[in-house]
Amino acid sequence: MSTSSKSRRDQRRRQEQQAANKARTAASPVEPHAELRDPQRTLLAGVVRRDGEWVLGMDGRIAGQTESAAHVLALIMQAGELHERQGKPVRLMYSDALRDAAHAEAQAQGQTFEEFKATLAERLEAGKAN
Repeated sequence: MSTSSKSRRDQRRRQEQQAANKARTAASPVEPHAELRDPQRTLLAGVVRRDGEWVLGMDGRIAGQTESAAHVLALIMQAGELHERQGKPVRLMYSDALRDAAHAEAQAQGQTFEEFKATLAERLEAGKAN
């Protein structure tokens, strides 16, 4: 291989690497905010914030996304409570930012977060019955 073709190949690789790096930095950051784990530290569910939306993941899949912090926090808490009722201990950890956003959202609706969570649980139960 000639020196000039080697030089062109190296330059092309550098350009491809720069383009890949630029694409990675342009991708929106994912901020982790909540984790539900079992005693073996297996991740059962999680909440991240991406592109201004809260994303709930369960069982390795995206379960949903919303602008509602209260909704995702209530759902991951309910998932934890379900595991506990089934005799499976879990640990839920969530960020102050998620908690504060959820509480502020509930308050803006004239509810405490606990009231919001109870109302959501009732709506979900009613949806199951139909």
